[in-house]
Amino acid sequence: MKRILTILGAGESGVGAALLGQAKGYDVFVSDFGAIAGHFKDELVSLGIEFEENGHAQERILKSDVVVKSPGIPDSAPIVKALRAKGNLIISEIEFAGKFTSAKLIGITGTNGKTTTTMLTYHILKGAGYNVGMAGNVGKSFARQVLTETYDWYVLELSSFQLDDTYELKLEIGVLLNITPDHLDRYDYDFKKYIASKMRIFHLVHLGCHAVYWQEDAQIGEGIVSATRGLNVRPFSLSGDATEITHIQFDRLFYVPFDFEISAPRADISIKGLHNVQNAMAAGNAALLAGVEKEDLLKGLKTFQNAEHRLELVRTLDGVDYINDSKATNLDSVKYALDAFDTPIVWIAGGIDKGNDYSLVEALVSDKVKALICLGKDNSKLITSFENIVPTVKSTDDLIKAMRWAKELAKPGDTVLLSPACSSFDLFKNYEDRGIQFKKAALAL
Repeated sequence: MKRILTILGAGESGVGAALLGQAKGYDVFVSDFGAIAGHFKDELVSLGIEFEENGHAQERILKSDVVVKSPGIPDSAPIVKALRAKGNLIISEIEFAGKFTSAKLIGITGTNGKTTTTMLTYHILKGAGYNVGMAGNVGKSFARQVLTETYDWYVLELSSFQLDDTYELKLEIGVLLNITPDHLDRYDYDFKKYIASKMRIFHLVHLGCHAVYWQEDAQIGEGIVSATRGLNVRPFSLSGDATEITHIQFDRLFYVPFDFEISAPRADISIKGLHNVQNAMAAGNAALLAGVEKEDLLKGLKTFQNAEHRLELVRTLDGVDYINDSKATNLDSVKYALDAFDTPIVWIAGGIDKGNDYSLVEALVSDKVKALICLGKDNSKLITSFENIVPTVKSTDDLIKAMRWAKELAKPGDTVLLSPACSSFDLFKNYEDRGIQFKKAALAL
């Protein structure tokens, strides 16, 4: 008798898991509380996979042997509560797909920088000739690739939500970049629960394999000894005094993952900003631990192009750089963005506030921002926070108006920076839509 597999959520990860489950002989049912996108629905129909949308058939779902839950569905959802009460096995798409591949896995998490670090690690390995795939929170779903591709390595970007439902995945290398408050609404507004979620990545690393982490992060440091027991720890540091581990000194990165040292001039790294130095340290460590040679590492650092919406240079007009950092939906990301520029900044920020404490960036804003354009339906908190700090503060819910103001306020040598510090859903579909519209508006100036 076939085992019953139910997929909750019919996005890329859910549909990928459904396809893999069908191929592996499961009786598959897909259930989405909302509407299913047309192209995913067509795919399910073409393969004869049963599905429902705009609600959950609870009685049927409770009969499942295995439930793969979309990371976007919180544990507070009634269907998840019912499943947990009955004792049904709930796992992530990452966990499910991991059962059907023998590839070696590199897992990367952190509050900020995980997409960049995942893409950079993948870029270095691919440039070195590795047969490597990239999945998780980026690109095609892990399950879909396990079904359709045959890779020797995968680089996986793992969110805290994915880690929460992952138990037996076996990583060769686990990377933890940083931990700062985020998504606390999913963790009962308890920062310790969020920290524990991120630290879970090291529980997924094979005994005797490698744990890469930022040594100066106080949240990581507090529990790192117990979390990495039985693993080879490979810290990295922003301190020039940390010469025994990967560190930065004299504007060079020194990689020390084994008993040898490789140095790379910071100027040769294609991605800019101190936060990207950390990302390059983490990615370089992971690549070297995977066996990449020095020459391939240095080449990869030089040739990498970052993902869209992350400190992306859109254009230079009249001596002014227009930068799309729409992915910066929390203050830690904004702090990194502001720190990356030595020019006067016209800062565009706003959206749906996520409980931000803007005092955390007051000093940087005071030092670098010449004008703030608040872009959102309710900009009162931003205005109150910065009206006595920034010389010019304007407010609108119209992107075109915001861009015209930015052009008027910016002088040659300045930077116009979209780095919102907020989610996008008041005016846009998502952060990608916000970034795309910003780029269109910048190019139309």
